[in-house]
Amino acid sequence: MLGLNKKDLGVLVLVAILALAAPILLNPFPADSGMAQFNAGYPDLMQRFVIFGIFAIGYNILFGLTGYLSFGHAAFLGVGSYSAVWMMKLLSMNVIPAIILSVIVAGLFSVVIGYVSLRRSGIYFSILTLAFAQMSFNLAYSVLTPITNGETGLQISLSDPRILDGANAPSYPNLFGAQMNSAATLELGSWSFTFSVGYYLCALLMLVAFYISIRIFRSPFGLMLRAVKSNQQRMNYTGLNTKPYTLAAFVISGMYAGLAGGLLASMDPLAGAERMQWTASGEVVLMTILGGAGTLLGPVLGAGFIKYFENIFSKINDNVLHGWFSFMPDGIEDFIITIIHPFVGKGWHLTLGLLFMLVVIFLPGGLVEGGQRIGRLFGRKKSDPETPDGKTTPAE
Repeated sequence: MLGLNKKDLGVLVLVAILALAAPILLNPFPADSGMAQFNAGYPDLMQRFVIFGIFAIGYNILFGLTGYLSFGHAAFLGVGSYSAVWMMKLLSMNVIPAIILSVIVAGLFSVVIGYVSLRRSGIYFSILTLAFAQMSFNLAYSVLTPITNGETGLQISLSDPRILDGANAPSYPNLFGAQMNSAATLELGSWSFTFSVGYYLCALLMLVAFYISIRIFRSPFGLMLRAVKSNQQRMNYTGLNTKPYTLAAFVISGMYAGLAGGLLASMDPLAGAERMQWTASGEVVLMTILGGAGTLLGPVLGAGFIKYFENIFSKINDNVLHGWFSFMPDGIEDFIITIIHPFVGKGWHLTLGLLFMLVVIFLPGGLVEGGQRIGRLFGRKKSDPETPDGKTTPAE
């Protein structure tokens, strides 16, 4: 079905169920409880989960399959955002043309950068991509101010022409009239669930992106990319030119980043140069490694993990901590808060860094490997009865 084997189809169905039910699954605690702080089922955060999931899925096609470590993918994210906003300013507030243009422009931009950067490999390739990204950031921040609006950022205004919308132009990005910020709320007792148009558009596109990545992973093209990662030099010795394959992977990955950038601008019509900074490129590297580079689910898990910490743990301040531990004697309460304080709020990066270290040390395969170990612990993966002593034979 859909050209997938039974295992891959099961993974796709699982991701689809999780994505469609996210507004419910991410709000497990009642709205009036102290644990509501950990709820993540509000539209803005859910949109970031899936948008950066798309970004990481695309990056994984390059890094996970070929082993080429790019530090400049944020350039394509930024280019996609600028393209989407310009489309909404000039043509229509409908997000479909904006998203299509963001993918096309990011693809063309990645052809140029990839053609130059892929003339080198290893650390030299990484440095080249980082240099291109920083040049793009500085161009957007200062040199190309008439196009990017510099440090203020590019945004829509009432004076924009919007040729296709005419006199009755909507004031916010929409999908054939359904605004991206429109939502419906379901109240069930103390629980509140929000279903957003913008989120479900992003989730649907993420499922399409995830499906395409599965087909790439299982295709002869994906097998060739794995061979490049395994031993590119040996392939060159056989007379096979690997550059077209690596360039294609780079461009596909850049188009995924452009799609993510276009969706960011479609959900919030603002494009700024900060999306091109090296920190944004480093973030997608962390997402991919943390989730599991070279795996299908890993990038999605890594993106959700990092964005959850960024948006949830960063909001836990001293007032929240005092509310949690108010039942304790004053001295003990202050002592516990003093210990926890450096790891939450503005110090959430410290917690994320420690968790990242633990994953790299004990789970080199990322969160996906952790899930596999838990599965084996509970006997979900049975040993092959034909192997002696109950040992299993290795599999891909």
